[in-house]
Amino acid sequence: MAWIVLVLSGLLETAWAVSLDRSAGFTRPLPSAVFAVTLVASMAGLAYALRDIPVGTGYAVWVGIGAVGTAVVGMVALGESTSLPRLLSLLLVIAGVVGLKIFH
Repeated sequence: MAWIVLVLSGLLETAWAVSLDRSAGFTRPLPSAVFAVTLVASMAGLAYALRDIPVGTGYAVWVGIGAVGTAVVGMVALGESTSLPRLLSLLLVIAGVVGLKIFH
């Protein structure tokens, strides 16, 4: 259960990062509210997962999922670069996250 919560919390990290960008420095109320709610939920899920998963593994997986998710949203929905080096770098992050799970 801890791993499922950790993955969901990583996805929520993507949500709060994107909504933070969309909040325009907290000047737009709806994205600012989405940021606050998803941030708290993401942190709560991480805290729950860390009861059973070592902090180094849990935090690295949480950040990796959030970073890859945010980069993918940026490329797919926000028109950011999809260069080959960027895609290969994201694959390396994914490989690291999978490796942390396998060798946990």
